[in-house]
Amino acid sequence: MEFTAQQIADFLNGHVVGDQAEKVYGFSKIEEGVPGTLTFLANMKYERYIYQTKASIVLVNNDFKPTEPVRATLITVPNAYASLAKLMALAEQSKVKKSGIDSSAFISPTATIEADVYIGTFAYIGENVKIGKGCMIYPHVYVGDNAGIGDQTILYPHVVIYKDCSIGKNCIIHAGAVIGSDGFGFAPENGVYQKITQSGNVLIEDDVEIGANTTIDRAVMGSTVVRQGVKLDNLIQIAHNVDVGKNTVMAAQTGIAGSTKIGDNCMFGGQSGVIGHLRVGENSQIAAQTGVTRNLQENSKVMGTPPIPIRNFLRSSILFEKLPELYKTLDRLEREIEELKKQ
Repeated sequence: MEFTAQQIADFLNGHVVGDQAEKVYGFSKIEEGVPGTLTFLANMKYERYIYQTKASIVLVNNDFKPTEPVRATLITVPNAYASLAKLMALAEQSKVKKSGIDSSAFISPTATIEADVYIGTFAYIGENVKIGKGCMIYPHVYVGDNAGIGDQTILYPHVVIYKDCSIGKNCIIHAGAVIGSDGFGFAPENGVYQKITQSGNVLIEDDVEIGANTTIDRAVMGSTVVRQGVKLDNLIQIAHNVDVGKNTVMAAQTGIAGSTKIGDNCMFGGQSGVIGHLRVGENSQIAAQTGVTRNLQENSKVMGTPPIPIRNFLRSSILFEKLPELYKTLDRLEREIEELKKQ
């Protein structure tokens, strides 16, 4: 499908700077732009490419002021990155979607399947499962007994939803993710670890996206909860009885230990971790590779293990590489003081 610059601007409530009739049929990165494609500039580290790109249209923020001539047609918007997301979602919606139920899929007679659902090859739908309208269940997905999948949710290949778990509306769960596996619970007795039965479930609210090979463990009792709007990257571990607050985002390889409560609108950098039974206040930011070992108040911004305010960590990091020289200086000063005492 082709769109003109003016049509795109109208859709985004933006303004065209250049040729309103310029047409595009696809997307490209700004440094690899080709004619007939649309790209964007949101991070000013890439500004130099806007003067070189061969892309036909570039989305830019309203406050962007070029310092050199720009050959491409510009569309100015309040947020270029968010506007790109809207355009790409529109393009994805225009594609022909898979439909129908493959004959090789197993669907229990007690399952309830609503209208416009796609179920792919060798998918398994267990007893009393409820699949909402417009869901897409890709090949080799397993949905256990009594699970529920909300309207318009997508389960990509090899996703596993254990029994009794509930997935909300408009969720996306990527390949290999496991929802509802047993939490890591064992009671030591006489030198032997006795398994603690994990009798709860996992509750995923609406508009959640879960990355590939991420695991979310079922609760010992009650529910492990991932609340509305949460976005989880690939290879994340959410342990039993964790509660992840609304609109929280986590980058890859984050790990949250059992019974931890995460507030709304938090941000976790890659390879960060939180030990069990803690509380992380809303609007907190946890930098990459941070190990959270204590409760954090709301609006915390921390880095390192144990966590300290990011500014303090960055100041301290400047000193780390100077420690050998500082030690030598301190040792020399101590010897000089000892000599002065003798005198």
